[in-house]
Amino acid sequence: MAAKRILVVDDEDDIREVAALSLETVAGYEVLSARSGISALSIAASEQPDAILLDVMMPEMDGPTTFQKLQAQPSTSHIPVVFLTAKVQPSEKARFASLGASAVLSKPFDPLTLPAELADALGWPRP
Repeated sequence: MAAKRILVVDDEDDIREVAALSLETVAGYEVLSARSGISALSIAASEQPDAILLDVMMPEMDGPTTFQKLQAQPSTSHIPVVFLTAKVQPSEKARFASLGASAVLSKPFDPLTLPAELADALGWPRP
């Protein structure tokens, strides 16, 4: 079975690097990365990842806007999206969930548990 492919979208280089290292090392996932919502749209369409880990707060195009654009495209609307946010109030989580996201994970995340949290959120076997 091929490794799951995850697109990590975050404008902060260190967050993308830590998430990628965690997902690759702990879970054996293949990680693609994008530093903006705009690049995430083209990468998601061309690479067809198994899931997208999407930061909420980004310049130019924020996570919710990026998510709506992904949902509007037939080529990417089926890809599950998990929001990554520092805003973890229940009302914020509920708002993101109401958009149709698969889950909302908190930042900062624990690199050792991120792969299991992502797998749980998506109903995948734990790594």
